[in-house]
Amino acid sequence: MPLALAALGGVLSGHLASEAWLQGLGLVLLVALAARRWQGVLLLGVFLAVTLQVLLLKGDELAPGLARQDLVLEGRLVAVSRQTRLARLTLEVERCRPRSPGLPACEGLSRIRLSAYDPPTLTVGERWRLAARLRPPSGFANPGAFDYRAWLWREGIQATGYVRDDPPPRKLADAPFSLRRAALDHLEDQALSPRPRRWLAALTLGAGERLSADDWALLNASGTTHLMVISGLHVGLVAGFALWLARGLARGLAPGGWRMAVWPWWAAGVSAVTYAGLAGLEPPAARATIMVVVGLWAASGRHAPGPWQAWWLAMALVVLADPLSVWRPGFWLSFAAVAWLILIWQGRPRPRGARGWAWALVRTQLLLAPPMAGAVLLGFDRLAPVAPLVNLVAVPLVGSLMVPLGLAGWALAWAPPLSGACWALFAWLGESLASLLAVATDLLPLWQPDPAMVLPLAMALAALGLVWGLPGLDIRLRWSATPLLAALPLWPSPAVPVPGELRVRVHDVGQGQLIELRTASYRALIDTGPRFASGFMPLTTLWPPGQVFDDIIVSHGDRDHAGGLEGLLDHHRVGRFLAPPEDALPVAAEPCVAGRRWRRDGVAFRLLWPPARMRGLSDNDRSCVLLIRAGGHDLLVTGDAGARVEATLLERLEGPVTVLVAGHHGSRTSSTPRFVQRLRPRHVIFSAGRGNRFGHPAPEVVRRFRRQGSCLWNTARDGALTLWLGRGEGEGPQAARRPPGVGEDCLALESPPSMPEARR
Repeated sequence: MPLALAALGGVLSGHLASEAWLQGLGLVLLVALAARRWQGVLLLGVFLAVTLQVLLLKGDELAPGLARQDLVLEGRLVAVSRQTRLARLTLEVERCRPRSPGLPACEGLSRIRLSAYDPPTLTVGERWRLAARLRPPSGFANPGAFDYRAWLWREGIQATGYVRDDPPPRKLADAPFSLRRAALDHLEDQALSPRPRRWLAALTLGAGERLSADDWALLNASGTTHLMVISGLHVGLVAGFALWLARGLARGLAPGGWRMAVWPWWAAGVSAVTYAGLAGLEPPAARATIMVVVGLWAASGRHAPGPWQAWWLAMALVVLADPLSVWRPGFWLSFAAVAWLILIWQGRPRPRGARGWAWALVRTQLLLAPPMAGAVLLGFDRLAPVAPLVNLVAVPLVGSLMVPLGLAGWALAWAPPLSGACWALFAWLGESLASLLAVATDLLPLWQPDPAMVLPLAMALAALGLVWGLPGLDIRLRWSATPLLAALPLWPSPAVPVPGELRVRVHDVGQGQLIELRTASYRALIDTGPRFASGFMPLTTLWPPGQVFDDIIVSHGDRDHAGGLEGLLDHHRVGRFLAPPEDALPVAAEPCVAGRRWRRDGVAFRLLWPPARMRGLSDNDRSCVLLIRAGGHDLLVTGDAGARVEATLLERLEGPVTVLVAGHHGSRTSSTPRFVQRLRPRHVIFSAGRGNRFGHPAPEVVRRFRRQGSCLWNTARDGALTLWLGRGEGEGPQAARRPPGVGEDCLALESPPSMPEARR
C-alpha cells in the first residue's frame, strides 16, 4: 500500500509541481539516504521517479512559439487509420527542426498526432520524413461533452497538426517484420464476413482500430466495450490455459511433487506477457498483463502476498510503468472491479459443479453490475441499462467460447481446414451476439442523463452494490435500503429555466458559432457550428442522439455557421428552420426576415435583419440578426453582419444591451466604434477558434469594447459560456474552462489569442 500511494502521490506531485518542488524532493531524498532509512528511501525514490516522469511529459509539449510554423519531422509511424481521403497518423518523433531560423527548438517532442489528406500508402512501422504544421494539444470545452484535450494528454500526444505537401513526404525506411501485422494481413485473406473479421482482430490481437463506428456504438450502448479490448479476461484466459497445460505436463513428469513445481506458474506468466506483446501491448493490455502476472504470483502460494497486497502491488507497478494511466478511466475501472471481486468472494468456498459455477457467475455479475455502472457513469457520463442482463450472456459467451475459438484458430493456422472451422464457429457466435445486442439496445437504448443527475445516480448505484455485496449485513437492511437508494437520483433536480428566464449557452465549436437557447418549454439553436474539411462536425459531440429542438435559426449559409446541419438532420428532431431568404441550405426553411416576432414562456424574440429584399448584400450581410429580451436583459446576436448592417441596426436598437455575441467572431469588419458606443454591452462574447488563422478577435475591436467597460469572453480561451438572463440583476457567464487564478472577474482579453491575459 505505501508503495502504491507513493506512486500515486508522485503523479499528483508531477501534475501540480514545478522544478523547484522537484529540487526540494531531491534534497529530502538525500537526507533520507544519509539517515539510511531504506524503506523511506525506496518510497521517496518511487515518489520522485514518478514526479519526474510526469514533469517531463508536461514539459515536452509543443512550445507556443512553434504553433502554425513549418517543421520537418522524422520518425516512425505507430498508428495509421484511414477515412476515404483522410489519414490519421500517430508518429513517434526521432528528429524535429523548424524550417525557419530563430524559432524555438522542438527536439523534446516524442509523440504527435497528424492528419494527412490524400497521403501515399502508409504502413505502421515505417520511418518517414514529413513537413508539418503543429499546435499544442487542445480541444473543445463543453459541459458534458468529450474532453479531447484530456484524451490527448493521457495518450501522451504532445502536439497535433497536419502534413504539408511541400516538400512531399518521403519514406526513409520500410517497416521491420511484425508478427502482429503479419497476422492481421493473414486475417484479411480469410473467408469471413466484415464484422466477424473485425471482432476477431480486436478480441485476439488487440486491433481495436479495426472496429467501425457502428461497432463501438453497439458496444457502448450495450455496456460490453470491456469485452472487445485486450483486458484481464483475455490475458487471464491465455495464462490460465498455459498454466493448465504446464501443470498437466508437470504431473506427468513428477507425479509425487507436481503441486510444488514453480515452473508452470512461470510458463503461465511468460505466456501472458508474450500474448500481450503480440497484441501490441497497448495501455489496457499492459495493465492487464501486470495484474495477471501479480495475480499468478499471489495464487502460486510460494512467498506470495495476499489478494489485497497483490492488488496494491499491481497498482504500484502499473503507475510506475505508465504514470499517464492514472488519467485513463480504464485504470480505475479495472482496479475497482478487481477490488470488488476480492471483497465479494473473500472467505467464500470455491464453487463446485456446473450448477455451482453457473450460480457463481450470475451472483458475480449481479453484484458487479451496479457499482461498475456507477463508475462508467462517472467516467463517461453514460449508462447502458441493458448491461447487467446482457453481460450475463455476453461474458461467458465471449470468455468461454469466442476468445478460445479465436485463439485456437491462430494456434491451428498451420492447418487451414481446422483454423477455418474454428473461425467459422467464431463468426456464427459473433453474429448471434451482435443480433442479441442490437435487439437489447433497441428495447433499452444508451442513456445519457442530465449532468446534475450523474453524481447522485452514480452514488446510488455504488451504494446499492455495497448494500448487497458487503458480507454480514442483515437481509432486512438490504431490502429496506434498496428502494431508498433507487429514489436517491430523483432528489436533485437539474437547473431548468422558470417562465421569464432564458438560459444561453455559447458552445465551444472552434472557428464557428453555435448558440443554444432554452426557456421553460422551448429550445432553439442559433447556427449549427462548423464542418471541417475532414467531415467532422463539433455539433455531433454535444448531445446524445434524439434531441428535440423547436427552432433552428441559421444566420447564413457559411460553413462555420451552417456546417452542422447534416449532423442535426441525421440525429435529432427539429420543429422549424429559419434562414435568410434564397440561402442554399440542404433543408427547407422559413424566411428569416426583419419584423418576425415570437414569444415563449415570457421571453421575447425579435428578428431585426435581413430585409425581405436583399439585392446587393454580401453573404455575411445577409445574416439573421436576433434580439432576445428576458426580464430586463437583452441578448443580441448579429451573425457575420458587417459595418453596413450595423449602421442600419442603430435605428432599431434602444440603449445598452446585457450580452452581445460579437459580430463575425470579433473581426474588424464588424463592431464599429459607433455601434459599440451605442450598445455599451455589459458582456461581449467572441465565438472563435483557438489560434485561428484570421487573428479573431481583432486587437482594435478588443480595445474598443474595453474602453466601454465591457467584460470580454472568448470561447477559444474560456470554452463554452453559459448565462442566465431574466434572473434579477443577472449573472455573469459561467466558463467551462476557467484560467488558473481567475475568479468571476472579467478578463481584459487581448488579441491575437496567443497573447497573455490580464485581469481587469
